[in-house]
Amino acid sequence: MRFLPRFILSVTLLFLWQSLQARQTPAPPQEAPASSDKGNPQAQSDSQGQKSKPIPSFLIIGTVFNEHALSFPEVQVRIRRAGEKKFAWVTFTNSRGEFAVRVPPGYEYEVAIHVRKYKDQTRSVDSKVDVQQRLSIQLEPLKPAKTGAKT
Repeated sequence: MRFLPRFILSVTLLFLWQSLQARQTPAPPQEAPASSDKGNPQAQSDSQGQKSKPIPSFLIIGTVFNEHALSFPEVQVRIRRAGEKKFAWVTFTNSRGEFAVRVPPGYEYEVAIHVRKYKDQTRSVDSKVDVQQRLSIQLEPLKPAKTGAKT
């Protein structure tokens, strides 16, 4: 039993000695990565000094509704620059019918909404004016609903 208190004391002293040694040795100075964009706040670099893409600063947000003015989840939202054929951004609305996409500022965009059994909708967005644009889109069904009423 006399061995256990001595062992605990020696382990504690060893731990304290190592922590004091770590405090006394100065950390080596870290070299700043050589970058030509030191004055550019848009250029970001990660921990290894490699440049990462700047975060786009224009936000297209919106809500999609059905013909009864209820939010419409799982609707495909596609965005492209005006005049281009391919869509660069594709997303879906969430459970509340909302979507949000960040795009580079300074361009005109087309937002296309697509879901089965509804007419496609397209909206134009100009990102030169503001920092965000909110859209509210109500979809129309392809065929009128069968209510059983005679006309």
